[in-house]
Amino acid sequence: MAGAGAGGGYGDANQRIDYVFKVVLIGDSAVGKSQILARFARNEFSLDSKSTIGVEFQTRTLLIDHKTVKAQIWDTAGQERYRAVTSAYYRGAVGAMLVYDITKRQTFDHIPRWLEELRNHADKNIVIILIGNKCDLDNQRDVPTEDAKEFAEKEGLFFLETSALDATNVETAFVTVLTEIYNIVNKKNLTADENQGNGNSASLSGQKIIVPGPAQELPAKRNMCCQAS
Repeated sequence: MAGAGAGGGYGDANQRIDYVFKVVLIGDSAVGKSQILARFARNEFSLDSKSTIGVEFQTRTLLIDHKTVKAQIWDTAGQERYRAVTSAYYRGAVGAMLVYDITKRQTFDHIPRWLEELRNHADKNIVIILIGNKCDLDNQRDVPTEDAKEFAEKEGLFFLETSALDATNVETAFVTVLTEIYNIVNKKNLTADENQGNGNSASLSGQKIIVPGPAQELPAKRNMCCQAS
């Protein structure tokens, strides 16, 4: 639990953790994945951020529906030469943020490949949000919002445009993913309780949980707040 309170005063390292959710950041290099993570985990932004080498993760603790959720956010470099880390990187992930740069069309054009890789390596019920980062640079926009919305709707993904620089929608993006994961896990637990009540086995291994992902609708905010000490 040592990392829970490490994010700039976010959370308390000694508090009881109800859930730990692993979320991965994927996308091309230099789209701002590490900046999004720094903004969420530590509320920081650095203009001279260097490319991430290998893998790193940071944590932050939030309250969702009165439960303490520790988000473990993993970040890896997007360059091809680090593709070797993928299988371990995706293992155990219950959420993913697919990030492109709205000012670089190529980073958006690569999203289908990243999505395919994610679906090949990760659990089929993983919660995915498409993130168009650097929306503060709207005058340099190379990817129309509608293109991304259309893609997200077609693939069943959540979608938001963010700015790690001015913090636009960064919190909302993470809370959206974490709340959706929480709701799915909760639904699993309810089903298990019902099965036990009926005298059935509580095994959930054969169940398929459909994850809704409307591009323009975020889950209703239910008793969510960020915990700061």
